[in-house]
Amino acid sequence: MSSAEDFTFFPDNVWEKVVLSKVKKAVVFMDDRCAEALHWCGGAARLLDAGARNLKEFSSFEACGENEPKAVFVVSTLLKGRTVDTIKDIVSLSHFRYCVVFTAVSHSVHLFANGVAAEPDGSPVFEQFEEKLCEWMGNMNYTAEVAHAPLVFAPVSNQQLLLAPAFAHLFPLLAPDLEVINAKRPEKKKFGSLIDVDVHALPLELQVEIKSLASALSSMFEATNTREESFAVGPMSRIIAGELASHPQAKNRRKTAQNKASIIFVDRTMDLTGAVGHHGDNLVEKILTVLKPLPGHVTDVQVDMLELTSLQRTPHSQTTVAPGCLAQTQSPAAQSLWENMLTSKHKEAVMEVQRQLVEAASKEKLPIKMSMGRVTPQQLCSYMQLFRSSWGALESHCGVLQLGLATAQTLRHPGLPRWDTCLAFERLLLQALGDSDFPAVLRQLLPLMKPRGVEDGSGSRSGEEDCGPDELILLLVYLYSLADEAQPADHDAEEEEELEKLERELIGALTLVVTRETELSPLLQKVTGCANPEELTTERAHSAVGEMFKTLRGLSRTRDHLKQLRSVYTASDGVHQATYRPFLRQILEEVFHPDRPECPDIEHTSGGLTDLLKTGFSMFMKVSRPHPSDNPLLLLFLVGGVTPSELRLIRDVVTTHKPATQVLVLSTRLLRPTDVPELLFTARRLRPGAD
Repeated sequence: MSSAEDFTFFPDNVWEKVVLSKVKKAVVFMDDRCAEALHWCGGAARLLDAGARNLKEFSSFEACGENEPKAVFVVSTLLKGRTVDTIKDIVSLSHFRYCVVFTAVSHSVHLFANGVAAEPDGSPVFEQFEEKLCEWMGNMNYTAEVAHAPLVFAPVSNQQLLLAPAFAHLFPLLAPDLEVINAKRPEKKKFGSLIDVDVHALPLELQVEIKSLASALSSMFEATNTREESFAVGPMSRIIAGELASHPQAKNRRKTAQNKASIIFVDRTMDLTGAVGHHGDNLVEKILTVLKPLPGHVTDVQVDMLELTSLQRTPHSQTTVAPGCLAQTQSPAAQSLWENMLTSKHKEAVMEVQRQLVEAASKEKLPIKMSMGRVTPQQLCSYMQLFRSSWGALESHCGVLQLGLATAQTLRHPGLPRWDTCLAFERLLLQALGDSDFPAVLRQLLPLMKPRGVEDGSGSRSGEEDCGPDELILLLVYLYSLADEAQPADHDAEEEEELEKLERELIGALTLVVTRETELSPLLQKVTGCANPEELTTERAHSAVGEMFKTLRGLSRTRDHLKQLRSVYTASDGVHQATYRPFLRQILEEVFHPDRPECPDIEHTSGGLTDLLKTGFSMFMKVSRPHPSDNPLLLLFLVGGVTPSELRLIRDVVTTHKPATQVLVLSTRLLRPTDVPELLFTARRLRPGAD
């Protein structure tokens, strides 16, 4: 029987058996996505321990000297276009006699991308690239090797979570995407809804990405000797699950595999309320929100390590000491603390951070002073500063100290009060949605849309604790994602006209807020396409905000195709307040229901012809269909991201309903609230002018 551990060890095994066996005496060039996957599997230290001479950025500006004859390239992309150009530049400027290239994209996907329908013998695409490498090295007798290595997954939690950094920007289809797809199709072949869209209707680049993900999943099932039963909820999930079911290697594997598992693909768009909301009582969610991302990474953050040194804090000291991070793979104590932080409530996690710091200080016989009451960031810092006096103690407990610093820096961050401000507004809006029509609720956001630093009617000035443009955008997503559930969408012409007028007011107000910002947040930079306020004209801001509202309009209809799990909103009944009902909780409660009902919204996608035959026979006799709870291991794949709060929710539901089942979460990224509008509103592959 395969276990969740078999899957979380898979990425580590790929690095160990495939890549590390080739890096001895080599200079390794690696792109950001593969570097992030390695980061959660031991980092650069593993390459150096395996004998690598150096690790360099995958860039045309890098090269090696005459005394460095061997190179290993590790890339997450097709061996086409810019990737090929970069490898050629590096090889041509160097003096290599031995080159190895690992690509995370399988040979079958390379064939598809090159328009080859039949599966030929051998690996002609890789063999041709080996010849090119020898040409660039300047001697056809030199050695070149090209191979596929599924370096896609990162074990962010050894107990519960695998991420796929290479697919961090893969997001479910939206209403504007359907318009673009239909615009290129004849009138009689236009799709009526997103659920009707098939993989062949998508742009080639997106098809390649989906096939690459399906191939990586198939490789993981192959390595764990597992036959999967696939289920899907949502249009993009249905396409990905279908690709996995039809993957050439998967058909043979499913005939002989000894182990069984269920995998449910779920579109993030089925529940955007949970993704942008601030109701999650989780420390890691707040750390990810307020600390800056680690350069080149989607998930990890920078932890300021200056407090563990004797350096004076100056404007330039930030770049003197390398930042710490959350991925602590070398220390069992730090790994245990990270797992606790990831799935505990905020208060419990902070107390566990304090406990581990006290335990580490006591072990090193440092003069620690305990204090009672609430744990404060100052108190945590005072514990950590004790380690400055002992290099040995600092080195031994570096992992726990980095997680402790991340906690302290988050708790004292000036932007953290906005979390509670957003939570308060979300609760008010949730109640108002059941009591008033949608335009009336939406109008409540207008007074919030004022540039920061401008005096309000009471004479006070809005500051750090008030909503900025990022928070206002999050509130809009929150509100629109619930709009049609609280108030059905059959608006009359008068109400529709009122809504359009109100939206024009909101677009104008939000445009003013955005253009008055003295510094553009990462979200605003991506939404507007401007790196700084000087570039951002009123016209560009107005156009970007207008496009946002076009997308917002379709958010509350993402579950319209579902028959049973259509709502995440429960209205107030006069006794109980209105509540948000997480979509994942509803799915898991259906899956683990003791009566095993067949949920029409959780579509079985592995059956192919067999399933169609069963459907036909079921008209005449009782036929048992596969059920997600049939197997002792359940994989949940969240397409578009999962929040730390949802990890705890999943664990709690499973513990309550079916503790014997192992559940492993797979996803494209660990979400911050601001990631969602970035994925929703920035240019996507299907839209004109998208990258």
